[in-house]
Amino acid sequence: MLKGRYLVLIEDDTLMGSSLVQRLELEGATVTWLRQVVRGIAAVRTPRRPVDAVICDIRLPDGTGEDIFSAVSRSMAPPPFLFITGQGEIDQAVRLLRAGAADYLTKPFDLPTFLQRLSLVMRPDVANDMPPQAGISLLARQVDSLVLAAARHDMPVLIRGQRGLGKARLARRIHELSDRRLAPLVTIDVFRDESGERAIAAALDAASEGTLFVNGIGRLDPAAQRRLMAAIGQVDVRVIGTCGTRIDEKIAAGRFRSDLHCALVANEIVVPPLSQRIEDAVWLAGQMFQAFGPRRQTRLKGLSELALAAIRDHDWPGNGREVRSRLLRAIDAARGEWIYPADLFPEFNLDDREVLTLADARERAERRQILKVLAQTGGQIGEAARLLKVSRTTLWEKMQKLGI
Repeated sequence: MLKGRYLVLIEDDTLMGSSLVQRLELEGATVTWLRQVVRGIAAVRTPRRPVDAVICDIRLPDGTGEDIFSAVSRSMAPPPFLFITGQGEIDQAVRLLRAGAADYLTKPFDLPTFLQRLSLVMRPDVANDMPPQAGISLLARQVDSLVLAAARHDMPVLIRGQRGLGKARLARRIHELSDRRLAPLVTIDVFRDESGERAIAAALDAASEGTLFVNGIGRLDPAAQRRLMAAIGQVDVRVIGTCGTRIDEKIAAGRFRSDLHCALVANEIVVPPLSQRIEDAVWLAGQMFQAFGPRRQTRLKGLSELALAAIRDHDWPGNGREVRSRLLRAIDAARGEWIYPADLFPEFNLDDREVLTLADARERAERRQILKVLAQTGGQIGEAARLLKVSRTTLWEKMQKLGI
């Protein structure tokens, strides 16, 4: 029943925790067991792999399960939470259900009942059977899982992230996997199209029973925002919006409606930048080479090991768009059978290129390595510190110094 599932257990009672872990692992699940609020938040926010469910005690030594659920929900669409509660905490559990938690169990309970309730709250395990869309890293696969989850419901969705991360492609995928896929997908690109109140009204009519996708929703003018907010829940159209990373600043400045944001952010998908998942930059370059390489008259064998190393060392501030533009240039510029670093990064060839001090070069190298290991561990600072062979405190101080 639980084979291949990844579960996070947050329980401070040693006897109950060890009993649950033993049974869950016998059922085939992989379990991360934590005993504190602060570690529980980190394990759910930046997991080793997409989390299928969180089993969480309400009363913990340094806070409550509600603290964990609230903290996670502020930054992402949370995985299903199954809360464990005592008789005196039922009111709190009911409040959590109203806030979006999946279910709760009161102590004491028997293990067959626990397993049955757990199986009911978990989402279907389809992400691992689908080809990767956002990438192959743990963070990217979590994005893919959230996209699949969004396709199974009909609520508004907000896809948030920097430019060049394929947010529009993810929005189209949600529509294509949803029950509305046979109806129209109408797109308004605020960066290019007319996007005033009349344009929104016309798009809502055209998307009847389908999906309205607003690319750059944070740039809509007040009248268009008002028209869109009035339509949510009132017309038979599913709304998907994309925005950058500074939408909160627009809300604080009064340039974006807080009620519209609340309607969208309940099902938010945050796409991490490529700087946090360098292996996805390598994967993306490989995918693009397969697509664009055959167009060249003189066929190339592929990306050299030196080119792959250069890709891993680059921060990719332009994300996927930069990968595409650099690879297209490299395919045209390559003179041998392989693509080399100078084909991807022509700035390497400049005679007047920047000369770094040893201290600056060391800082850049340390920053790249820390980002690489954090991506490998899904943001787990403790595990990253172990791999880098430094203390957690040392790693944290370096991250602060290097702006990570």
